[in-house]
Amino acid sequence: MTSPDLAAATAAIETAESVIATAVARLTELGGPDAQQVFAYELAHGAAGIATARSMLGYGEHGDTEAALACGFAADAIHDLATKLLGRHELWGVDPDALAPTDGFVTTYRDPEFMASLARTPGPRHLPQEMDMVQDAFGAFARDVIAPHAEHVHRTNGDVPEEIISGMAELGAFGLSVPAEYGGYSEGGEEEYLGMVVATEALSTASLGIGGSLITRPEILTRALVKGGTEDQKNEWLPKLATAEVMPAVAVTEPDYGSDVAGLKVTATPQDGPDGEAGYVINGVKTWCTFGARADALALLARTDPDKSAGHRGLSLFIVPKERGDGHGFVIKQDAGGKMEGRPIDTIGYRGMHSYEIALDDWWVPEDNLVGGRQGLGQGFYLQMAGFENGRLQTAARALGVMQAAYDAAVEYADNRKVFGQNIVEYQLTQAKLGRMAMIIQASRQFSYEVARLMGQGKGQMEASMVKAYVCKAAEWVTREAMQIHGGFGYAEEYAVSRLFVDARVLSIFEGADETLCLKVIARRLVA
Repeated sequence: MTSPDLAAATAAIETAESVIATAVARLTELGGPDAQQVFAYELAHGAAGIATARSMLGYGEHGDTEAALACGFAADAIHDLATKLLGRHELWGVDPDALAPTDGFVTTYRDPEFMASLARTPGPRHLPQEMDMVQDAFGAFARDVIAPHAEHVHRTNGDVPEEIISGMAELGAFGLSVPAEYGGYSEGGEEEYLGMVVATEALSTASLGIGGSLITRPEILTRALVKGGTEDQKNEWLPKLATAEVMPAVAVTEPDYGSDVAGLKVTATPQDGPDGEAGYVINGVKTWCTFGARADALALLARTDPDKSAGHRGLSLFIVPKERGDGHGFVIKQDAGGKMEGRPIDTIGYRGMHSYEIALDDWWVPEDNLVGGRQGLGQGFYLQMAGFENGRLQTAARALGVMQAAYDAAVEYADNRKVFGQNIVEYQLTQAKLGRMAMIIQASRQFSYEVARLMGQGKGQMEASMVKAYVCKAAEWVTREAMQIHGGFGYAEEYAVSRLFVDARVLSIFEGADETLCLKVIARRLVA
């Protein structure tokens, strides 16, 4: 096996980073992301890949296996960057031979034999001891409680079993981001974010829909309350979120407005309740409201300033209590005449919690449920974003779990499936695919850990977007190739890899569509 060379990897990554820096300057000259969308999109993904490779250098110092994975991934990321440059050097503002100094390194560590040698080398995680305990606890729950339900829920488009919700509550899964003084387990800092990444990945290996994504349900509302809620609101809602007494859903997207949040049209208009209590009536339609039926409350973003020119400054965040509804559609009425109607949106994957289009007609909520109180008027967008930035990191962790499950399934199948007289794992092509999977998964994991540590220090907002952009797209390749290794059986529902494939496809869409994330967040922050 070729010996790893971290010094060469470092030099190659530095060359790639210089190309990225030159391209950022060029994008600025050409008017920025809005003027050069294709360039900005490719640059954002190229930068995310190289940032992921950079995160592997420290990991590579742990030993030869880790160094081999670091070198292999760095070569792969630089090769991917090179494909973006081909034919567009002038647009990027770089010389045609800008990456030439990396040729020898890339040749060595993209060699098929080297990649094939990593097929069974996923590498250790190198977590702190307390995080190993989190991994073990949530991994066991995923294996023993979630996994037995995963296929049935997926094939029948069923609901999340209540035993999973109560079991995760007992594990403390919903209180990981709730401060300890409000009944949760968060002491702030790096451990909070790292623990969430570790737990989310572990749960997602069993199921994206009823495991890894379930843990994130309270997250956005929790962080909004921590950031801007009144003390009364924190005392009222955070303990209930931590114990799953209240399971929320997020109601932001509208039929005409997804990532373009500033254009939202659902209104919240001041109106007293039947007993004279101050409050608001909410009117309009929300869509892609995941978990909307089972939820006990909606974290709903609505327009409180009728002047639409106010954009996102006219939005406020409300906690909208509701009864639990039927998973196949629901209608809930208030005594005073308000109505909430939910229509399920059938999806090809990511099943269990269901997504809904929810219409609200004169639905009344007390003024006390305006997050931040009167000081929260017009602050809803900013409070919502406090949760979304961590949601991007969590989505990367969900992608990690899906990828790891796909890799494990592919290895097991390749070990036992014979073609032309030998197990397919013995073929170089299969080994090279598995080796690339191992590199991608470990690099994605280590970058996620790094971003978690940054966010624990109050940093890492752009890196959170980068890790989401890179890892979610990578998950599509990993699950596709795992499915391909299974051959015809990969297309059969009796093998879990088909579920992993369709689940992976949603990851680049939610928590910020990939295009919007790259153009409006990553590229803009790069040129800034």
